[in-house]
Amino acid sequence: MTAARPEKTFAFLCLLLALGTAALYSPITQHPFILFDDEQYVTSNPHVYQGLSAENIRWAFTSGEAANWHPLTWLSHQLDCTLFGQNAGGHHFINLLFHVANTLLLFVFLRSATGALWRSAFVAALFAWHPSHVESVAWAAERKDVLSAFFFLLTLLAYAKYGTGAKGRTTSTPPTQPLTTCHPSLFNLLALAFFACGLMSKPMVVTLPFILLLLDCWPLNRIQNSEFRIQNLKRLLVEKIPFFALSLGSCVVTFLSQRGAGAVSPVEWPYRLTNVPVAYARYLAKLFWPNDLVIVYPYVYHWPTLAIAGSILLITIVSVLAGLLFWRRPWLACGWFWFLGMLVPVIGLVQVGAQAMADRYTYLPSIGIFIALVWGAAAVVEFKPHLKRIIILLGGGGLAGLLMLTSTQISYWRSDISLFRHALEVTADNYVAANCLGRAYEKNGDQLRARECFRIAVTSEPRFPQSQFNLANCQFALGEKADGLNHLQAAAALTFRDPEIQLALGSLFSKYGSWTNAANCLSNSIFMRADFAIAHANYAHALVNLGQFAPAAAHFRQALKLQPNFPDAQKQLSRLQTDHPELK
Repeated sequence: MTAARPEKTFAFLCLLLALGTAALYSPITQHPFILFDDEQYVTSNPHVYQGLSAENIRWAFTSGEAANWHPLTWLSHQLDCTLFGQNAGGHHFINLLFHVANTLLLFVFLRSATGALWRSAFVAALFAWHPSHVESVAWAAERKDVLSAFFFLLTLLAYAKYGTGAKGRTTSTPPTQPLTTCHPSLFNLLALAFFACGLMSKPMVVTLPFILLLLDCWPLNRIQNSEFRIQNLKRLLVEKIPFFALSLGSCVVTFLSQRGAGAVSPVEWPYRLTNVPVAYARYLAKLFWPNDLVIVYPYVYHWPTLAIAGSILLITIVSVLAGLLFWRRPWLACGWFWFLGMLVPVIGLVQVGAQAMADRYTYLPSIGIFIALVWGAAAVVEFKPHLKRIIILLGGGGLAGLLMLTSTQISYWRSDISLFRHALEVTADNYVAANCLGRAYEKNGDQLRARECFRIAVTSEPRFPQSQFNLANCQFALGEKADGLNHLQAAAALTFRDPEIQLALGSLFSKYGSWTNAANCLSNSIFMRADFAIAHANYAHALVNLGQFAPAAAHFRQALKLQPNFPDAQKQLSRLQTDHPELK
């Protein structure tokens, strides 16, 4: 009975974590898709919303769309569309299931590797209920976060089995215990396979081989006494070669995909380098004081010298302390360097997109801080037993506070308007949020508020083509054609790689009968986005007016293939075939 009690407690804690997390995040199953990225990943992507098919599966493995190669993420979205169609609640529900699974996997891994039941449960609870993780769960387009984390944690579990034996090893296990299970190669191969799946879900997990080396130090204790540490370290590095090879391959593919899609921002190196320490400090601050969390943080080009120096000093002090205590307090080094290392791919050395940082980037790195915090609190209790009740009360109060903050953060995701209005309220010069809020108002038919938001976006950052483009369209709708044309031309001058802007220009030329110019713009739009059904239809219409009937029919058919429910394209194709029977 006594021996069974820990397992019953373990099962109870698993149930508590699963049900608590499901209840906390249950409102997201009633939330809609949002305008930011969900269109590209689900609602406007024909390779996704048409569901699983041989052609779409092939596309998933060959496409670099969304500036990444993550075929398993695309397959996951396709499966959702097969099961739920465009019902956003179903997509969000699967995200929630992955988050619950990740919470339990983290708990199982830590308990297995360390033997510490309550500490492992508390780390899992922090992971499950921290408001910084709402973005990864409540955003349909961030399926790649929860999916890659799922495979990441499975990799850790398999590796722990490989390194410590089927029953696991606690930190008190004698060093004479064998380092591997009776079937070590099986678990090592499983770990490698799970890692490959993680990379095919989101390439941010490329740092996992370094995490495995940290785990070798603690809690797996695979580097033992000082006499053989160097030999063991060499052996462990050689053992990781296949993992590093996969990481290197993923880095190359990701960089080529992002550069090819034009997603690598031309931010100059001095700004990138000064942003790195400040970003680390801001991430750390958000984990300990998670207020004013938003979907997009505007890039800051000029940080005060004091902020930069203070951030560098903080990182240096903690890193040196963790290094000095590496063998006496290994959980501190493991947790801190886990946090630092996992953020390297997204810390801004290679700047992708317009954001300075993102809450979703902390989904896995934050685990390191939670480990250091919880094991640090346990060490304090060991040293000062009379503080145990106070630390338990502080921990319980902290979890309660996180639950309330997370619930509030989830509520912002109930609509585009609430989400982006909140972002504008708590950040300055957030042109991306202003642009998205304008689109949300425009979608609701409120053109006047939309125009005001687009103007705010253009004023904050006149070099952002999307807000110039959206302001132009809004002004056309309000009859302000002269101003609209000015902003449309400004958008076109800023980028020739945007199929939406080229489509708008082509439509404008068509309206005034400039068919050659219209065909050129629409051809550009199709070249940049081959699955753009409306661009194919409009290009076909321009070709008809230029007397190129056979190519026009081909593009009408392509538009209907991409979007079968396209009555205007069907009507124009029928009329063209009536006038030219040879095209049937």
